[in-house]
Amino acid sequence: MTVSEATTVPALLTEMAALGDHPAIVDGDVVIGYAELQDRVRSVARAYLAQGVEPGDRIGLWAPNRHEFILAMLGAQLVGIAVVPLNTRFTGHEAAEILARSRATGLVVADGFLGKSYSSMLRGAAAERGGDGPVFPGLPHLHTAVTIDGAGDDGILSWADFLAAGGGVDEGRVTAAAEAVTPDDIMDVLFTSGTTGIPKGVLSAHRQTLSVARAWGLGARLSPDDRYAVVNPFFHGFGYKAGMITSLMAGTTIYPLAMFDADQLLELVQSARISVLPGVPTIFTSLLDHPRLGEYDLSSLRFAIAGATAAPATLFHDMVDVLGFETVAQAYGLTECVVATLSRPGESLEHTAQTTGPAVEGVEIRVVDEDGEDAGLDTDGEILLRGPNVMLGYFEDQAATDAVLDADGWFHTGDVGRLDEHGCLKITDRLKDMFIVGGFNVYPAEVENALRKHPAVNESAVIGVDDHRLGTVGRAYVLLLHNASPRPDAADLEAFCRTHLANFKVPREFVFVEDFPRNATGKILKSELRAQG
Repeated sequence: MTVSEATTVPALLTEMAALGDHPAIVDGDVVIGYAELQDRVRSVARAYLAQGVEPGDRIGLWAPNRHEFILAMLGAQLVGIAVVPLNTRFTGHEAAEILARSRATGLVVADGFLGKSYSSMLRGAAAERGGDGPVFPGLPHLHTAVTIDGAGDDGILSWADFLAAGGGVDEGRVTAAAEAVTPDDIMDVLFTSGTTGIPKGVLSAHRQTLSVARAWGLGARLSPDDRYAVVNPFFHGFGYKAGMITSLMAGTTIYPLAMFDADQLLELVQSARISVLPGVPTIFTSLLDHPRLGEYDLSSLRFAIAGATAAPATLFHDMVDVLGFETVAQAYGLTECVVATLSRPGESLEHTAQTTGPAVEGVEIRVVDEDGEDAGLDTDGEILLRGPNVMLGYFEDQAATDAVLDADGWFHTGDVGRLDEHGCLKITDRLKDMFIVGGFNVYPAEVENALRKHPAVNESAVIGVDDHRLGTVGRAYVLLLHNASPRPDAADLEAFCRTHLANFKVPREFVFVEDFPRNATGKILKSELRAQG
């Protein structure tokens, strides 16, 4: 079997249903075959329609990796409803901002994950926006909310009641809505904070998300014989498009993991004979450092990508020699184009460790100098991407779209790299301030905007600093108001940030300064802060 060439979710599910009882998802004791998957996804689609969530709408999905996430996502996409995934580590304020910006009409949430009541967090934060709302004050468009866990209350439906209500919707209505979905319909809106700290929604059509997933599946040589442990979160392009969707396109079995736990993952690899395990380098270094690693049978491991952040030089060799992977690859992508490059089949580990491979099918790459001219081989420049897999644009933000997509269709990534004689890309720097904490992008502007809300903070500057475990963590340099009273300490600012930011965005360090190094126009020179070490 080859990787599907379907260009819509309805077509993909119909094609893959021919695999019958072959497992599509194994989530603990829950096993869902490919034929049953199509049926269960249709039931979820009926449930959305029963609640008045219509084709062309957008729904938020705030949950960890589990089979209900897959059903909730595909059920919407089956009938032309776009999905807006939310980071499970978001605060209520962050979630409310994205739900308001996207005007989501529905929300599926896993209340209680990580010990948090997402609905309570959202209710309090959304109320601060002012105004009424059918379910959450301050969110007037959101009329349907469903919790995967628990009985539901305060206008929130339980998952069981949500599905039961769908029984009143005629199957023909679902069929008609699914048949009306086109390759150019919006499939997902992935919000990224960007350099301004203001969330921007990256728009992708069905054809784009499925094409990205197909490129990854071909590069990984996925097949129905593979068992893919998806540790990367479904709310992120890595876990969603290069995890969930690519598996479905190849008939591969998905093993979703709600969170990373080295013991549980090693046990799963051994018991389920996991063959595909991509992740950020932190996952593999944690496995390599596990005190009982030698007690587990990892001989089933076939393919891995250690992507999304910088990797230790020895990691790729250790993944082959110690963990036993047959193939270890690298890839380059970003929310606006999740899979842009991928290591070549048969690539040497030395070259894999140094480059992210050539462009995948459907993507062109240029590396340009400051004048926009092509840089030579092995010469640094800004990385530009073009092709059908590059995003359509940012949701209702033409100015931001025009700032990164030029008239010739090239997407200006803001990343710096070089191409070698094989056409393989090496990432060397970032033009943006963005840094990556354990695989998650952190945009300093967003953290600085949050700190600015503290009544004692005058100004701040956030940079990334090296960390052995996570690759990079944040350090905030803070200038307090001269008359601030009381004057907060580092613990106070950390606690404040935790109420406004996801935990991975909260700076690890807070350094109080009397002033900042600045240029002639008064702009803070972060390069000098970085040089201070």
